[in-house]
Amino acid sequence: MQQTTDTILMVRPVNFRKNEQTAVNNYFQEDMSLKNTEINTKAQEEFDGFVKKLRAVGINVIVVSDDVLMDTPDSIFPNNWVSFHSNGDVAIYPMFAENRRLERRDEIFMKLEEEGFKIENIVDYTSAEEEGVFLEGTGSILMDRVNQKAYCALSPRADEELFIEFCEDFEYFPVIFNANQTVNGERLPIYHTNVMMCLAENFAVICLDSIDDKKERKNVIKHLKQTNKEVISITEEQMHQFAGNMLQLRGENDQRYLVMSGAAHKSLSKDQIAKIEKHCPIISSSLDTIETCGGGSARCMMAEVFLPKH
Repeated sequence: MQQTTDTILMVRPVNFRKNEQTAVNNYFQEDMSLKNTEINTKAQEEFDGFVKKLRAVGINVIVVSDDVLMDTPDSIFPNNWVSFHSNGDVAIYPMFAENRRLERRDEIFMKLEEEGFKIENIVDYTSAEEEGVFLEGTGSILMDRVNQKAYCALSPRADEELFIEFCEDFEYFPVIFNANQTVNGERLPIYHTNVMMCLAENFAVICLDSIDDKKERKNVIKHLKQTNKEVISITEEQMHQFAGNMLQLRGENDQRYLVMSGAAHKSLSKDQIAKIEKHCPIISSSLDTIETCGGGSARCMMAEVFLPKH
């Protein structure tokens, strides 16, 4: 069992813009004074530049284009609706925004099978949408695949009972907590766990300040330390630059990289960068338009593929 993969799925946007349906509880989204067509063009440029950087170091990026007939402004973030597991299981998740449910497309599975991957079984949680219950994939769930622990910050998009059900199905020990951010002077839930926390093989980057409850914070640190991960703490301000939204991947010759956006990279201190680079080099790419309108960053754009090969 490995924590990192060398293969990711990415979806190239065709209708990217600020999604009004997700903005209600994604406090990272902002308006831009550009027309939607310009926003989409800029997002495509950022997407293509990012893919190029990943492929340059030997990361296998499978790119699928979004469908222009669907109104799916957030299709660029596939990690929220699907996860791919090493036993051949695929999990499909219930999504908070109705227009995001259209992102779930069978042709994406067909594409992976064409690429030689084996899908054995689909575990479908989407019926929870009828009850108004959501769990948004690896946005909500951070899996420590080696130590079989899963971390989840509860929010309107991450339901506790459904998370526990996922952990039972996939044999993970659940680590549950609440993570908040200050919005207009109020402490409100952070919409996705992967915005405030990144789990790599030997370290974790985490905004501990967002876990207001001291007991919960202590418990998260305990689980990270139990699994011999160095805890690299970031501030709430750095989290707002998407410094928690990172993913460790494997490139050529099994070299590990920590992948993040240019804004996240810029926000880190020399000391934090040194701590990360002790473990692996950093790859960063400018994703300003995607971050501003989409309220998500590098990690959200990559769905890791752990499926077995034929």
